[in-house]
Formats: sequence, structure tokens, C-alpha cells
Amino acid sequence: MTKKLQPILMEDIALYRIPSGLRYSPAGSRLAFEVTRTDLEKNEYHTDVYIAEGGKARRMTFSIDAGIVLWEDEDTLILRRSLPDAQPGATELFRLNLSGGEAEPWITLPFSLRRMEKLEEGYICVGGIRVNDPDAYLDGPEKRKEKAEAEKEEQDYHVVDEVPYWFNGAGYVNGSRSALFLVKVKDGKPVCKRLTAPAFSVDSLCVDGDMVYYSGAVKQGHESMYNQLYAWNARTQKTETLWRKNGYSFGGLFTLDGQLYAHASDMKTYGVNQTSDICRIGKNSVTKAFVPPVSLYSSVLGDTAEGHGGSHAGEGEYLTLATVEAHNAIFALKPDQDGLSCRTIWEQEGLTCTMDACKDKIAVVYQGWDHVAEVFEMGRDGSGMTRITHLNDSALEGRYVAEPQRIDYTSCGYDLRGWVLLPQGYNSRKKYPAVLDVHGGPRCAYGETFFHEMQLWAARGFIVFFTNIKGSDGRGDAFADIRGDYGGTDYQNLMDFTDAVLKAYPAIDRKRLCETGGSYGGFMTNWIIGHTDRFCCAASQRSISNWVSMSFISDIGPYFGPDQCGAKGLFGDKNTEALWAHSPLKYAANAKTPTLFIHSEEDYRCPLPEGMQMMQALAVNGVETRMVIFKGENHELSRSGKPKHRIRRLKEITEWFENHTRI
Repeated sequence: MTKKLQPILMEDIALYRIPSGLRYSPAGSRLAFEVTRTDLEKNEYHTDVYIAEGGKARRMTFSIDAGIVLWEDEDTLILRRSLPDAQPGATELFRLNLSGGEAEPWITLPFSLRRMEKLEEGYICVGGIRVNDPDAYLDGPEKRKEKAEAEKEEQDYHVVDEVPYWFNGAGYVNGSRSALFLVKVKDGKPVCKRLTAPAFSVDSLCVDGDMVYYSGAVKQGHESMYNQLYAWNARTQKTETLWRKNGYSFGGLFTLDGQLYAHASDMKTYGVNQTSDICRIGKNSVTKAFVPPVSLYSSVLGDTAEGHGGSHAGEGEYLTLATVEAHNAIFALKPDQDGLSCRTIWEQEGLTCTMDACKDKIAVVYQGWDHVAEVFEMGRDGSGMTRITHLNDSALEGRYVAEPQRIDYTSCGYDLRGWVLLPQGYNSRKKYPAVLDVHGGPRCAYGETFFHEMQLWAARGFIVFFTNIKGSDGRGDAFADIRGDYGGTDYQNLMDFTDAVLKAYPAIDRKRLCETGGSYGGFMTNWIIGHTDRFCCAASQRSISNWVSMSFISDIGPYFGPDQCGAKGLFGDKNTEALWAHSPLKYAANAKTPTLFIHSEEDYRCPLPEGMQMMQALAVNGVETRMVIFKGENHELSRSGKPKHRIRRLKEITEWFENHTRI
């Protein structure tokens, strides 16, 4: 008889230790990374720095919460301290010598550090400033104290005069900019010089010898969708404009053999979600070097992994993560006579959320269906993948983890795929409740990767099913494009998938179907309950209910709402009609499904009123409903919210499902 394994529990989400931030040393002899762990008692997280050498990893920091900033040399890491008593508006940096000992204080930067790169003499930094006080970094102790006292008088007020005035995860950002700084260290203290104008914000940065390349734009009144490109020479201290015109959004800058490249999108064909081309940059010239068939980042979702990108330029080629179908791959791009040629050097089902490389190795944070995120290394050609951490073995030891069962189906002329998770000891002669889980984005993807919330529901006796519908990532821009079709093809795909799952698994009780989703999945939950009553209950998370209101209050609303709804702008009857036509609130009078709403008070991506409107509409119409609002949390509640809040979220959803599926 097969031994019964223990079930996944809600509280297990606090056991996982999550690696991120991979960084090879300059010569590649060591790999540094961060590991986030949970302190459930204090309801917080701590971050430790690890070093891997010779295929083995060890923890290096113990007494401070630390984040990796950069490698000073082959033996020394620069770390940032992250503790509640840190100076407000400043960044405390430490040096960690790997020959032994704890991290030692180095310098305190007089601004909030966002990025730091080493130059031959000094450092180039991106740091936060206030547009109305751009030189606050020059203030002495007395001036800082005086300003701090003045700020106390204003702490009960928010004054906004630009858009976006808030941003998810960052709070109120009105007047905030990312400035470029030159930093030199003299007599143990930093000497800083701001290089960009007060209203300018830096978006992307790369360093090649004496040259610092960066993209950004002046923000006045509202943020532009486009930015410009510049080059700053550390030797001459002069700035050159490479591209001044509007028309492109530049990011992901890198150099190969002295040639500057950028990820660049004109957003003309597929709107704001259009995949960026990789372009060769010259003085006043932008030339396409590679047109990616898929996204060059990781959009495969999970709730136990951090990060969505990873790239490395060196040794004559550019390595980047990519999302292919429902998994991740590593592409290698190399200059040729036509631009950049591309080959796939590694791909595997599952989730790869972070990558770095050196001259002979590649490191990734990878998560399969049967394990939580771990660090792996492989050869530079993608061969010999070897696991070098075992951070989460004990968390899953003796636990039942359901293996995804793939289902292929056809809907609206598309060949699609989805997966089913079965409870332990599944018996086709029994009847089971089930949960349809819809991903966010919409330009994201589900894959064969561990997902705690789904494993929890499978452990509680539910059959869980999930899919990648039209609008998902991994199949190129045309497939991902649902502008003007929200609630159309995507909704039909979900209904057809549900039918396919019910046909493949007759053991599912059709009267005990539940549904949930967050962000775009929350929009779809709101849409579903207004268009069908086939689900016995639903849980709508961080949702959109009204594209008109969302477009005027979300941090991305002014451009995202009209773009996704096929409107030409925010104003005028035709645009309002387009926004309203795709709004679930328009159809709320049809809803009969008992619906739970989960929302965060500081969610500025899908702001709280979006959930409130739909919940109130249901309540007024006599539909059973409940709303749980999490204080101090934002759009990332399910992934990085406080530990107790994440557990409470799971408790609310799980009990809602169980209460509505009891026989």
C-alpha cells in the first residue's frame, strides 16, 4: 500500500525560502544571491546574502538584513542595509570581504539608491530625488534636521499636481524622480554630483568603460510613454544626446563589442504591451537588429518565486530569458551581418525567474512543478544543469504535491493547453468540487510550476484547473493582443476549457464549480459572474470592474485603460462607450453567483474602489457577497504581502469555496 503523504497547509507558505538577485563576481569564480525568509511571529521578512563556490552555497550575512548592490572586486561585495532604524532618504552601504568576518559599514549615500555601477574612478548611481528639492543630497546635518521637522508639519497631507501621483508598491510618488549621480569616495565619505536635470527621470542604464548610457525623460504634468537616449563620458564629464525624438520607449540597454543596443518599442502595432525589438543605437539612429518572436523576460507565474528577468552581455553575445509557450528559455544573441542572430541554448518546462552569466557558466533560479525555487548552474552552452541549493527540501518533505495533468483543447480556432491538479488518492468514481484559477496580466502565463495556492486547494480535496487563453504570453504579440476584445475570445476560451476539463474528468461535480483570479483574473472573475451562473461561487481578487473609473485613478490607467479597451483616448462619448462596454460593472445586474472580493487598501494598480463598486452592486442586487480589505498591502499581496496577511487571504478564499461546496 502506498504511504499517504501529508497535505500542503496554508501556513506552509511561511516555510519557503526564496532565492533571487543572482550576481556573478567579475571573474566568475563566485556567485552571490539573496534569500528571503519569513518571520511569522513578527509578520515580516528578512533577507540574507549567500555565496556559491564550486557548486556549494553558504550563508554570508547573519546580523543585518542585506541586499546585494554590486561586486567591488573578486573578493568584496557591496551590500545595502535594510533595517527600520536606517536614515530616512539615505542608503547605508556595507563591505563584505569573503575572506571572513561580518559585513562592515562603508559609506552612507545621501539619497535613496536604486542602482549602482562601478567606474574606473568612482561609481555611477541612480538615486531618488524630489523635483522641488533636487540638491537635498548636499544638505548638512542641521539642514536635514530642519527639513525633517518641516516635513512633520505636512505629514497629514498629500499634495499632487502630476500623473501618476501614486504608484503601486511605492506609495505617493508625486514629485519623485530618479536622478543620475557620480559618486566618489574621499577620506571614507561619499562626494556626490547630480548629473541630470531635476525634472528628468532615468529609466535604464548600462556602463561600458568610460561610457555611461542611459534612457529617460523629463516628466512635467504627466508621464510620457516615450523616452530619450543619452551617453555620458566619465573621462570628459560631458553628455551627448543619442536620440531626442519621441516615438520609442527604450529600456534594457546593453553593449556588445562597443556597440550600444536597446530594447525599443514604438507601440504602433500592438499597443502598450507590444514586445520590444532589440535595436542597434547610433547617433540619431535606431536600427532593428532582432525582432523577438516572444517576450524576452519571464512571465510564467508562481507565488513562491521572485523576479521576472535576467540578461547578460559579454563574451561576444547577449543572453536573455524568454517566455516560450508555458515555460522559460535562454536565448543567445550574437552580432552578424544582418543584425543579431538568435539561438536557444536552454529551455525547460517550469518557471525560471532570474538569470545571470559569466564567461563559462549560467546561473538561474528555477522552479519545477514538484519543488519551490532553487538556484541552479549550467555550462555557458546550457548543458549540465546542476542544483546548488536545497533551501526548501524540508518544507516539502513528506508532502503531497499534485503533478499537473495537461489538457489540450480547441477554442475559437486556437489550439490551447491547460492543466489539472488532482487530490491525493483521486478516485474517478467519487465526486469532487473544483476550482478554475485565471491568471493575471493578461500577458502572463501559467506553466508546469509549483503554485502554493493551487496545491493547497488540491490538498483540501478540490480538483484545480488552469489554462493559458488568448491574451496570454509565450506565443507572440498577435496571440497576446486582446485590445478591444476583453470579455470576448478570452471568456469563451475559459468556458470551452471548463467544458474540456469536465469532459476529461467526469468525477467533477458540475454543481460545485468555483472560480477565482487576480488582477486581469479578477477582471475576468467579475466578467464571468455577469455572463454565466455555472459557478457555485467565485473569489475576485485585486480586480477591475469599471474601465472608466480605473483609467482615471490607476497608476497606469491613463494609457492602459484606453489601450486595452480599444479606445483612442480618455475623453468623448465613443471612448467612454468603449471603456464601459468592457466593464464588468455594466453587467453586474445579471450576476447571481456568491462572490468574495479580496482587495488591498494600497493597491494603486487596480485601486480599491474597483472591488468596492462590484461588491456594492452585488449587495444592492441581493447577491451574497463579502469583501476583505487588507490594510498596508498593495497589488502584490498574494506574492509579497506580510506573511500573516498572505495566510489570511488563503483562509478567506479557501473557506469561501468550502462553505459553498459542502454537500
